[in-house]
Amino acid sequence: MRKLLKDTTLEVIRATAPLIVVIIILQFTLVKASAGVFVQFLIGAVMVIAGMIFFLLGIEVGILPAGKIVGAGLIEKRSLWLIIAVVFLIGFATTIAEPDVLVLSKQADIITEGAISSSSLVYIIGIGLAFFITMAMMRIIFGFRMAYLLTASYLIVIILSFFTPPDFISLAFDSGSVTTGVLTTPVVIALGIGLSSVLAGRSAISDGFGLLGIASIGPIVAVMIMGMIVH
Repeated sequence: MRKLLKDTTLEVIRATAPLIVVIIILQFTLVKASAGVFVQFLIGAVMVIAGMIFFLLGIEVGILPAGKIVGAGLIEKRSLWLIIAVVFLIGFATTIAEPDVLVLSKQADIITEGAISSSSLVYIIGIGLAFFITMAMMRIIFGFRMAYLLTASYLIVIILSFFTPPDFISLAFDSGSVTTGVLTTPVVIALGIGLSSVLAGRSAISDGFGLLGIASIGPIVAVMIMGMIVH
């Protein structure tokens, strides 16, 4: 545990240090914000570093092992409907709690002056990802090629793009990118590895990975459909 804490701390510092250094340099060369604002930035930076350390520790110690156990346990129950229900609920729950999704939805609400509700967008993104992550898990169970699912999914995206308002197309693709964040990513990967590890003839690498690529299409499709309905 001590080694994990040390490694996580160093990882977070290495990840955040370049941004902090750049802002400090800009403060003393170009920006020159007030002392109060600069102190707030430093305090915020320390809080972000501390928060990321504890967050990543929680992911490593609790979320990843639990995800693998759940994935393996679902297969052992031998109930397809149970797998579909649990995977959908986990996908939805992790997405609506994803920090990146919350930031995007809040900004969309502010910029559109409430025309796109923050809560509505979060739930739409969550439903989209949950639906597609469920299909990705079905691919692992039934063993059909990822290329078929990816091709069909992107054909749907291309077709919808001709009928979706331009503003919603941009928002849709951003929605797809923010879903693969620090919370959703480990949960989805752990579930996939857990499922594939107990299925005969499945590879944890070829079947356990690739889920995020499929899952990220879901919010794109969902937000495009939302745009068509709104307009």
